[in-house]
Amino acid sequence: MKIWTDQNYPIIISCAKELSHWTGVEVKRMGYQPIEITENTVVVRGAMRDVMKLNLMLRTAHRVLVPLLRTCCRNIRDLYNAVLSIDWENLLEADGYFSVSSIVHNYTIRDTRLPSLYTKDAIADRMREKCQRRPDSGGENIGASVFVYWERDEVTIYLDTSGEPLSKRGYRKIPGSAPMQETLAAACIMAMGWKGDKPFLSPMCGSGTPAIEAAMMAINKAPGSLKGHFAFQSIKGYRSIIPGEKAPRVAPRQITGASPEQIWKEIVLEAAAQEKPDAAPRIIATDISPEAIENAYTNALAAGVSQYIEFKACDFAETPVPDVPEAEPGEYRGCVFFNPEYGIRLGTIEELTPVYRRIGEFLNAKCAGWMGALITGSPELSREVNLYYQEKIPFFNGPIDCRLFLFGGCEIKGQHLK
Repeated sequence: MKIWTDQNYPIIISCAKELSHWTGVEVKRMGYQPIEITENTVVVRGAMRDVMKLNLMLRTAHRVLVPLLRTCCRNIRDLYNAVLSIDWENLLEADGYFSVSSIVHNYTIRDTRLPSLYTKDAIADRMREKCQRRPDSGGENIGASVFVYWERDEVTIYLDTSGEPLSKRGYRKIPGSAPMQETLAAACIMAMGWKGDKPFLSPMCGSGTPAIEAAMMAINKAPGSLKGHFAFQSIKGYRSIIPGEKAPRVAPRQITGASPEQIWKEIVLEAAAQEKPDAAPRIIATDISPEAIENAYTNALAAGVSQYIEFKACDFAETPVPDVPEAEPGEYRGCVFFNPEYGIRLGTIEELTPVYRRIGEFLNAKCAGWMGALITGSPELSREVNLYYQEKIPFFNGPIDCRLFLFGGCEIKGQHLK
């Protein structure tokens, strides 16, 4: 496959469970029309320029994949032969590095490590035959990346252009206990309808992820701008000049007008020029633990948004609520986001019941006219908030089946709707 061309091909964007809807919203805002949206993927068409842009800009996605081959695959030998048939010599540097990851649901495979090992062997054998040498391989995301999805008797082999998952922005230096994944936090903020123009409160902020994601959205900072490496940067033909070589190396039918490396630099500069550093509203993050606040500030500093967030160590009920004007009909004065313990990994139902009751009291007493949101994996505890919810949206926090409850107006109505 000649990947460095202007020719369009399918681009598969993988997501965590229940996030594909929000990734679809993102790609539409970016000007792409989804071909298909499944539980875990969004499919668009584009060229490598689009692959680069999607890697840089998507907030809710996991990986950006380019399919190389889809074929029947009954056993591990079929997989080896399928991988061997791909022209890896046009995709990988013979003196480079690559890694392989896989998801396999095939009854013949008992050891889930085997598909990745056989894929590595097939790539190495093909490269050795065509180039008389082969790239190194391992488990680190420091070079090119290959992804194998094998479902029953069908396998799809992808070039993984992301490498390190997009959810790992690179700013969470101190994760804290049970941290919220960056992509989930971004999706929750999108679901609240927050546009970055009104105050955002994050009581119980923990390691600070929701507040940091909100700040990055408010100033339009590209979530991928903090990452040091994407796997597409190790695809053959990306760099026009290799250190130690005098002549530029150009891939066949290269992207018109510039090398892929130059185009990536242009995309990054364009994204930086679209940042709005003076546009952020008040963003306030609080936590009862001074250590958590210190860790959250460290993470915000790494993300380059610490100056946009006010941090305070206090009980969540003492979170400052800005005095803002009444909102227009159908709008809200600001947004308040809670991610309390669920009584699953941390705390117990008995311990957390009064906490959830106090959350409802705080929203009712101090946040009238605001959009309140709470994500939890406990239906039982959610009822203790004692507010009618406007909407209940399914999400998964890792393996935990959660719901994001939106309390429009934050006014108490009696018992929580079931």
